[in-house]
Amino acid sequence: MQKTTLKKISVITFCLFIFFISIKIQAQIVIGTPNLGFSQACASTSFNNYNTTFVFSPEANLEASNQFIIEMSDEFGDFTNPTTVFTSNPGSLTTSPATLSFSLPTTTSGEGYKIRIKSTAPAATSARSVAFAAYYKIQDSPFTINNLVSTGAFCSGGSYLLTIDNPGTGDNDSPLNYPSLTFNWFKETGPTTSVFVAEGETLEVTQEGTYFVETNYGSCTSDSFSNRVAITEVTSGQASATINSSLGNPFCPDQGMTTLSTISGVSYQWYKDGNAIPNATEQMYQTDESGLYSVQVDLGDCAASGSIDLLSELFDASINVDEENTLESGESLTVIINSTATNPDYQWFLNNSLISSATGDTYEANQYGDYLVIVSENTGCEGTREFQFSIVEPVDPFPEVDKIPNMISPNGDNINDTWVIPPQYVSGTDTEVIIMTNQGKVVLKTNNYLNNWPENQLNITNINQVFYYIITTSDNKTKKGSITIIK
Repeated sequence: MQKTTLKKISVITFCLFIFFISIKIQAQIVIGTPNLGFSQACASTSFNNYNTTFVFSPEANLEASNQFIIEMSDEFGDFTNPTTVFTSNPGSLTTSPATLSFSLPTTTSGEGYKIRIKSTAPAATSARSVAFAAYYKIQDSPFTINNLVSTGAFCSGGSYLLTIDNPGTGDNDSPLNYPSLTFNWFKETGPTTSVFVAEGETLEVTQEGTYFVETNYGSCTSDSFSNRVAITEVTSGQASATINSSLGNPFCPDQGMTTLSTISGVSYQWYKDGNAIPNATEQMYQTDESGLYSVQVDLGDCAASGSIDLLSELFDASINVDEENTLESGESLTVIINSTATNPDYQWFLNNSLISSATGDTYEANQYGDYLVIVSENTGCEGTREFQFSIVEPVDPFPEVDKIPNMISPNGDNINDTWVIPPQYVSGTDTEVIIMTNQGKVVLKTNNYLNNWPENQLNITNINQVFYYIITTSDNKTKKGSITIIK
């Protein structure tokens, strides 16, 4: 009896063990390899959202508390210390396939990242995704090197040091303000081609050429690049030293002092209008005055010099059209304002009414009337410049008229100002036109009448004047009559 009881207990225990093992096995899920919705991830402050899609099975084994997690490897695809870039809310995702979105950490920088998907209830981990390039472009705007001076020179056998400006000049957003960034230097090999030279924050140049530097965002395109600097080697004589004005040239004194910068050297001497400036012996010199500035740069075993005609005044601007322009019906006139203003505003008017849609430096004018353009600079050297022009309908010098008019009013209003006769009597018809005063004095005699009498021949008085005409065609047919000039 006792043996039978023990045997039953053993059987029940074994069955319970098998039952719980079966439940545990049934509660597992399998997560497929995540598919990327992108080929590379080039994030910035304006965009940082990427999708991945994956499948899992069976759906019924998900527990109510389950969360899906996206983990990202390091830049070499290693998951030893993964970064969690997304965690779903408990129980929010229950159907397969699923698509999740994630964002890159601001420290992301590399070509070999991978992601994987994990679940919490039950616990499961997918295979790794394919590798992808990923960068967070924490600085993505142009910056300056060499104090924005476009040239540099070194003596034969020497070198020239190019550096990224920090903080730079003007609105320069120096990438040196972001310690995590690295940089690649390049040398131009053609108008649109270049070759990699070196990495680092500076570059020691020992060969002539044009150089620039880019923030290293790998295969991601970026606007984080510098100005170009042309470096020359001085073998004899004196090199040219470019001078840059930080506030531009011309500049506005209301903006404060402008900084004049030249190429790097051993020592410097600045001049104004040919006279040495006392104590102006640094690579940079500040001024708020107009003048012809020059500099002598000692490069060690050779020298360089340069000059700049610095002007302090309001911005320049010009317009590309005449004051009066003719336009056929259906045509348009492209009006362009060229300006040296910084961030200018443009206002366009037609017949004293603001054209609200016109806010740029170019306007397609297609209406007749009087136009006004106001260009304003609202920062720095504040001021405005104005341009006026008009568009008129072209005048046909030989319009179709049926009768010879006997009255005109040359008062400058462009209405009936000249004696316009039918086209069979005008230029090209070999018709003789004679106009005489009431005393018989001939004031016009021509076989090439241009519909332009009296132009400026008459002294209009308060008394209406009467003239007489004789028109003789090539076949000797004659027309006679009078012309009354009214004020």
